[in-house]
Amino acid sequence: MSKEISLPLQFAPLLVAWQKQHGRHQLPWQNTRDPYRVWLSEIMLQQTQVATVLGYYQRFLERFPAVADLASASLDEVLALWAGLGYYSRARNLHACAQAVVRLPGGQFPRHSTELQLLPGIGRSTAAAIAAFCFGERVAILDGNVKRVLGRLLAFDGDLASSAQERQLWLHATALLPERDIERYTQGVMDLGATLCTARSPQCLLCPVNELCAGRSEPGRYPVKTRKLKRGQRENWWLWLEHQGRVLLQQRPATGVWAGLWSLPLYDDLATLKLAAKELDAELEVMPQIKHALTHFDWLLHTQRAEISQDPLLAPAGIWVAREQLADYALPAPLKKMIA
Repeated sequence: MSKEISLPLQFAPLLVAWQKQHGRHQLPWQNTRDPYRVWLSEIMLQQTQVATVLGYYQRFLERFPAVADLASASLDEVLALWAGLGYYSRARNLHACAQAVVRLPGGQFPRHSTELQLLPGIGRSTAAAIAAFCFGERVAILDGNVKRVLGRLLAFDGDLASSAQERQLWLHATALLPERDIERYTQGVMDLGATLCTARSPQCLLCPVNELCAGRSEPGRYPVKTRKLKRGQRENWWLWLEHQGRVLLQQRPATGVWAGLWSLPLYDDLATLKLAAKELDAELEVMPQIKHALTHFDWLLHTQRAEISQDPLLAPAGIWVAREQLADYALPAPLKKMIA
């Protein structure tokens, strides 16, 4: 159980003043009240670094300048643009959410966080960010960066693996909100977590709220979360099957890793792959292996290439794509890397 906490009332004014002078102001999704742009950035930034998101964000806006454009696109096209960002359920929810928004009155995003949470893929913190930045709603966010900032600020020792303790931190986050300047405060707490109050090597001496921070003597202790992911190991074999300049692709299942993406035929072991190649009278050539890190496991992907001359209808089910057109498909990041 977390201890009794005294809320530092000067936190919000100090943070707002710091954000005005030292915060981030030139990110492409800032300085706008367009909920489409803010929503797009918030979804992309979930578990992804700003530097990675910048290029994807720009390409999405060029192709889908408004929510209606995204809603009318095919899921394959959305996944193709998303490929490489990872966590592909975000892309599927992004597409589903856009289609839900255009069905609403006026085809507009709701203005309140409670209504935004009813849309696919929008959780409580994302809904709060959209509502605060676009509509000035006085509501707290609590993403990973903010949990770290508030966990240290308050020396909050409740285990955030517990939903009850997370709810308690939500209450503290709400109690710390200022009466005005909610947009700058929200940006400030994001900026603080991203630039100074980082997970490793926090720059406490530069922190604008250092004197208020109850956890400054041992920042590595907070936030507390005992449930840790156990990383696994996985090993598979890809078959790069080529016929007259075209490559065989298979679509991944709708759930699981790389759901809905297009991939080379994937095998659990080399023996099964060799059997498939033998049935096609194909000679195998070893290609470089790829090590790919996902959230829960490290993946070693071996690739064997074979060119067939006989009827491609005898090959495994899938579609044949010209090599120069492979980049047009929603491919997993390691396959894109290998093609490049």
